[in-house]
Amino acid sequence: MARIQPTPGAEGADGAGTLPGGATGRRKAVRYAVPVVVAGVAASAIGIGSALASSGAPDLPKISAQDLIAKMAASDTQQMSGTVKISTDLGLPALPSGLSMGGDTKGKAKEGASPQAKLTELASGTHTLRVAADGPDRQRLSIVEQSAEYSVVRNGDQVWAYDSASNTAYHSKAQQEQHGGKGPHGGMPGDVKDASPQEMAKKALAAADDTTAVTVDGTAKVAGRDAYQLLIKPKQSETTVDSIRIAVDAKNGVPLKFTLAPKGGGKAVVDASFTKVDFGKPAADTFSFTPPKGAKVTEAGKDAKGGKGGDKEEKGGRLPEGMNGLDGLTGGAGHQGGSKVIGKGWASIAEFKGDKAAVPGKGKSQGADKNGDASKLLDSFGTKVTGDFGSGRVFSTRVVNALMTDDGRVYVGAVSKDALVKAANAAK
Repeated sequence: MARIQPTPGAEGADGAGTLPGGATGRRKAVRYAVPVVVAGVAASAIGIGSALASSGAPDLPKISAQDLIAKMAASDTQQMSGTVKISTDLGLPALPSGLSMGGDTKGKAKEGASPQAKLTELASGTHTLRVAADGPDRQRLSIVEQSAEYSVVRNGDQVWAYDSASNTAYHSKAQQEQHGGKGPHGGMPGDVKDASPQEMAKKALAAADDTTAVTVDGTAKVAGRDAYQLLIKPKQSETTVDSIRIAVDAKNGVPLKFTLAPKGGGKAVVDASFTKVDFGKPAADTFSFTPPKGAKVTEAGKDAKGGKGGDKEEKGGRLPEGMNGLDGLTGGAGHQGGSKVIGKGWASIAEFKGDKAAVPGKGKSQGADKNGDASKLLDSFGTKVTGDFGSGRVFSTRVVNALMTDDGRVYVGAVSKDALVKAANAAK
């Protein structure tokens, strides 16, 4: 398997500028090129330690936020290789002893090296990634662990995922619509590209409307490169997001670092940063892959035994998609699956109308939960609340909160518990 050769890392601060609230600036923010494939998530944060220790803020020419966003929009970087460190601290509650979330280990084994299950592991803890890209049709991402490595490789219309720990591989033929678009991220599955600092930055900037203040807040050194720091701060008091900071390469406009800080301080919720980066052309064999001898290969749309099955999306030759970056923080997730969005901007709340019978201990499900195990589990996670809407439970992380009412409705957003209760009362 070809190796990706990495390169340098650090950080700092200082500078200023503001973004006029014009629609043109916002449109550019939404459509700017996202040039690099990396993995990282919808949430995560860091004590980056000595590897990224500050080496002093570089002295760069002043630039306005609008011009910096335009620089990002104009960026057309097609080639790169490097190392990314991503840390996530969502503050998810620990499961009570003896319980597990969907503890079907057989099901996990059946998935083999499928990217969906593996890449969602990036939603917690600290991970080191090696990445490389050469245009929209050739990319490679590897999650480096102590004694194993997991890689996703795109070369033309061939997409492979390989897990060295289990010696399993997953193969898919990329479809045209899967790799359309500009920049080397275009051909990878959504799980991969949605987790990159670049894609996270794109989603955050999509929320830069009149509910958001955007400024240039100094400069920094990231992965040995000079960068401007774009600061995004929600104006709405209901949100749990304090700020998002994006370090933008001063030379080519590529986002090099993404940090999401919650209200209340403490570690960042999401931090994805290059520690080494090289914008030269990677070696061609970087994107070559042949399953090692004895590897168990699963074809998209077939189960581990070679029969038909699996996700419907896979039958069309697609790799499964799952991680959707910041959609849940900016209201982007609320327009699908029969849901609706209450409010706007950072205070957006997605409302899902479910079935009372699906609530543990309620309706038809009561018989299936005689001992109240599911209800006890929910009680251990959630906080009971009441209001004009009735009663329910609020489940909290450091950023995203959810209210599940006893009549089956669900309200989710990067907002406070009180905001969820208020939305449920108004909907009633």
